[in-house]
Amino acid sequence: MDHAADAHRTDLMTITRFVLNEQSKHPESRGDFTILLNHIVLGCKFVCSAVNKAGLAKLIGLAGETNVQGEEQKKLDVLSNEVFVKALVSSGRTCILVSEEDEEATFVDPSKRGRYCVVFDPLDGSSNIDCGVSIGTIFGIYMMKDNHEPTLDDVLQPGKQMLAAGYCMYGSSCTLVLSTGEGVNGFTLDPSLGEFILTHPGIKV
Repeated sequence: MDHAADAHRTDLMTITRFVLNEQSKHPESRGDFTILLNHIVLGCKFVCSAVNKAGLAKLIGLAGETNVQGEEQKKLDVLSNEVFVKALVSSGRTCILVSEEDEEATFVDPSKRGRYCVVFDPLDGSSNIDCGVSIGTIFGIYMMKDNHEPTLDDVLQPGKQMLAAGYCMYGSSCTLVLSTGEGVNGFTLDPSLGEFILTHPGIKV
């Protein structure tokens, strides 16, 4: 690889750099939100890898359980759910997790608790895996209204109070689309770097 190509690769805007740049616009920020988003990104990378291996690993057989919507869960759903729950809890920045795959909300242990509530579907459209149609993860982030013992009311907030929302689509390429309230930006996973790179800045409809 020549020097020009090297320079180009080091100048790429990764999702981590992008989020840190956004954080710097808010002097009062403590970095908690950035840490939480990094854990979501890590979960997306893991699920992307699992989806790509699904056929080989025989992960697409039914797990024999049924979720809240009455859909039969596939093994990949179960795995993805576990990945995101663990990633979000281990961030130390969440207090309530609401997953489409779990009937009850997960209240994080006080020793690992933070200020954020995350709602997500770990693998939406998993019944599409067999026919090669896109599947993805959807997520939204709220903040606790104040310092109190978390309750379900903390996640039953209107969408306009969301701090961030996004999705990660797993297909021929892995694309993560994120909004933190100021525009929408799309990132594509570069497998050679293991990083999401800003490829669709300022998406408009």
